[in-house]
Amino acid sequence: MRIFLTGATGYIGSAVLDAALRARHTVTALVRDPQQAQALAQRDVAIVKADLAKPDAYAAAAQQCDAIVHTAMDRRRGPELDRLAIETLLKAANRRIADGHSACVIYTSGTWVLGDTGDVVAEDAPVAPTPLVAWRPAHEAIVLRRSRGRRVRTIVLRPGNVYGGARGMVGDMLRESRRGIIRVVGSGRNRWSCVYRGDLADLYLRLLSDADATGVFHATDGSEERVIDIVEAIADHMPSKPDVRLVPLAEARTTMGPYADALALDQRVASPRARALGWTPVLKGVSGSLTRLFEEFRRGGEVVA
Repeated sequence: MRIFLTGATGYIGSAVLDAALRARHTVTALVRDPQQAQALAQRDVAIVKADLAKPDAYAAAAQQCDAIVHTAMDRRRGPELDRLAIETLLKAANRRIADGHSACVIYTSGTWVLGDTGDVVAEDAPVAPTPLVAWRPAHEAIVLRRSRGRRVRTIVLRPGNVYGGARGMVGDMLRESRRGIIRVVGSGRNRWSCVYRGDLADLYLRLLSDADATGVFHATDGSEERVIDIVEAIADHMPSKPDVRLVPLAEARTTMGPYADALALDQRVASPRARALGWTPVLKGVSGSLTRLFEEFRRGGEVVA
């Protein structure tokens, strides 16, 4: 399969890239940084050196691929650039079917669009996004409306809080633990629905290969751990136990803005549609996987077999 991938050097996109190459797919990556482009080219990745803001530079390359996976997120230019990117990629998919081919587009969203969930929710739950991602449901809707059955399959994938490697929110906790203090927004009694990045990458490939997969899919491991339990497990894992500081939400907002509210969400998110495809996460929960996660962190994100 020929895959056009945005965000190939990002936290999620790099895991998707690794999984796709292991599965012997051909990947064309949109890359802005010349050094990163050179590193990927040495892995037999076709490179389009361009910025998401310049659709004329990458639309034709996307049109030549069987599948388009959009994982990139520019936090500085945010919603406007994401809207431009998805419109460009969806148009490329439509031009592809006009040429007599099929296409698949996966748009990466996240479970934060669900807000506080209370009980366990699945893919049919109404959205109630935290302010940081208030714009995302509209973009999800654009993607879903462009579905054309098997000719253009459009998929919205909502990962939970992704862990593994040296980045992400759990990676930040591991880094803080080595510095002697871990900060928690709120009481820490809120639950995070999480997913290991290697398991998440596997789900991307399953969605690409299943000709009937379309619509919204969640990606969570079912662990539903409380944040404070994750933090205490990390602290117990350290040779010298770090201090744990609970930061009131109002205080956290002054330095972190709406990101603080996202960290304080209480979520219980299930993934029945992904499970129906045969997707079974290898890792379930952060607390029971810390030996592996610390090793990946020390290796700078390299996945431990």
